[in-house]
Amino acid sequence: MTEERLILETERLEIRRLDISDAAFMLRLMNEPSYIEYIGDRGIDNLEAAITYLEKSMLSSYREHGFGLYFLWSKKEQRALGICGFVKRAYLSDPDLGFALLKDAEGQGYASESCQAVLAYAKTTLGFPKVLAISSLHNERSMNLCKNLGFVLEDSFDLRGERLNRYVLTL
Repeated sequence: MTEERLILETERLEIRRLDISDAAFMLRLMNEPSYIEYIGDRGIDNLEAAITYLEKSMLSSYREHGFGLYFLWSKKEQRALGICGFVKRAYLSDPDLGFALLKDAEGQGYASESCQAVLAYAKTTLGFPKVLAISSLHNERSMNLCKNLGFVLEDSFDLRGERLNRYVLTL
């Protein structure tokens, strides 16, 4: 892996910037049932659509904001696990923490480990004063992770017909 793409390392993970070579992985991840249920169906149903999505969403975030969602790689298993990082949404005042894992990577502590690492990065390198997190009301695992990471429930709001919780963490 090239050094300029590597953002962080933890005991078990390499966390790096996404690039176009990750399109097949993103196609797989974005079609996981949990991704569709909790994040949404982005209509990414082929490799070309995944490439376009990466360019317009993920890679443009690095250029425009200096941060984004990052690729998670298991050092021990030598395989892709998911994504974790930050999204700057027009309807939120601050960047929000986001993550998604492949089904076979869930329940092994990777979400917690990667979120802790990127939150430390947000504080020390990116200089964020606070980070938000949003979760659907029925995503108990996400809500529990937010609480375990120290986020506090700020309020709930409606977005595209769905009620969401908004959490805040002061760094």
